[in-house]
Amino acid sequence: MFENTKAFSSFAVDDLGRAKEFYGQTLGVRVTEDTAMGLLTLHIEGGAQILVYPKGDHVPATYTVLNFPVPDIDQAVEGLAARGVTFERYPQFEQDDKGVSRAEGPAIAWFKDPAGNTLAVLQVD
Repeated sequence: MFENTKAFSSFAVDDLGRAKEFYGQTLGVRVTEDTAMGLLTLHIEGGAQILVYPKGDHVPATYTVLNFPVPDIDQAVEGLAARGVTFERYPQFEQDDKGVSRAEGPAIAWFKDPAGNTLAVLQVD
């Protein structure tokens, strides 16, 4: 049924302006804005597009809404920290002093966008 459909993902934020600045400036993602519709589109390498929309009664997701695969997690975490990103700590995961969990699966570190949604960088080979 959907084999020829180009699917996309979306998530909500509480402030579109702050989201545009965070994703565009802090993370360096190409962001376009559709002012008529009140939406942002995040353009991810490889052609993926993610819609970001405002929601007045926004409640942050309790799960990771967006993962950024990187070849070197230490470099990514240090670069994000230099841009003011704070990494989350979760008691159920063993994390190093940078906030990276290396115990199970790929090395991963979680952080939040200004709306409180959880994002992650994870190392891929």
